Amino acid sequence: MGIHQESLLSYLGIIVNPMSGRDVRRVAAKASTSTHHEKSQLVKRLVLGALEQGVDRIYLANEPFRINERAIENLQQRDKVEIFDFPISHSDQDTVHMVNLMWDAGCRTFIVLGGDGTNRVVAKTKPDAIILPLSTGTNNVFPLLMEASVAGAAAGLVATRKLKHENHCFRCKQIHISINGILKDIALIDTVLLKDDMVGNLLPFAPDKLCQIFLTRAEPASIGMSPIGGYLIPCNITDDFGVMISCGEQNQTRSVRVPLSAGLYGEVPIISASEMALGQTYLCPVPGILAFDGDRSIELGVDDTVEVTIRKDGPWIILPDKILSAAAQHGLLASGGESR
Repeated sequence: MGIHQESLLSYLGIIVNPMSGRDVRRVAAKASTSTHHEKSQLVKRLVLGALEQGVDRIYLANEPFRINERAIENLQQRDKVEIFDFPISHSDQDTVHMVNLMWDAGCRTFIVLGGDGTNRVVAKTKPDAIILPLSTGTNNVFPLLMEASVAGAAAGLVATRKLKHENHCFRCKQIHISINGILKDIALIDTVLLKDDMVGNLLPFAPDKLCQIFLTRAEPASIGMSPIGGYLIPCNITDDFGVMISCGEQNQTRSVRVPLSAGLYGEVPIISASEMALGQTYLCPVPGILAFDGDRSIELGVDDTVEVTIRKDGPWIILPDKILSAAAQHGLLASGGESR
């Protein structure tokens, strides 16, 4: 049970990735584009939903397209929102900078408006944060598709401590990747070994280049790497295991045809699929390119040793339907309700 401190003000940070939903996959697949205007309207509804639940202060950050400025410029409650100003690098470091500024200001609860990659940056920066991930990207499994007014209200209930996160949220699974005995990175959804590929390539993964897939979530109703496992061994956000898949033509006895990106289907040959126990270390074959949540990041040589482990030590996750249901059950959505 957490300690409830009535005297503390409540803060909420909203992290906006202005580039999510605007990459090359709009050309390579059939993904829709998330415009700056749409993001601005989402931010406005997030702010209004959170303020309705009594959040004292909301923090945003500057970005090159003035998404946040336009979202709040005509709000009656403009005085309760602050936009941090910092030098923009047009890289992941902008997200890191936003999170650190908001954390130092007192935020522990965040809404992350972006894709799997944006949420991965937040998780790496502040693994003890409480986050509500809201989708604006492409091959997203981690963030939710939800009306922003509802998401803002759910985050507001947690930020104000009307519902304590220790009682109503849960820590997400993360993949820990060590190379030659040194922890190198984490992934929230998938770690993939690819052959005949290159670091930095932004195109969707080709089925014939997939070698090994490690998943925290293998969900049939998703796109990307997750349904490859989901069609074989379903595994959801709260299950206490992950899924490991070996792909390729060797002794192939089955395959799955899945949406590898929005509207882009591919046949993936399967060698084997099995559950991964939490906390147990698994070896990843080499050589190849290692990708984390869709980002091709590390080139592996034949002499590298790669160890993969799934642990439930990621950020605390807000699921709006569960939060709002709990709030209603405890009478918090009517006047006079007490924190639970």
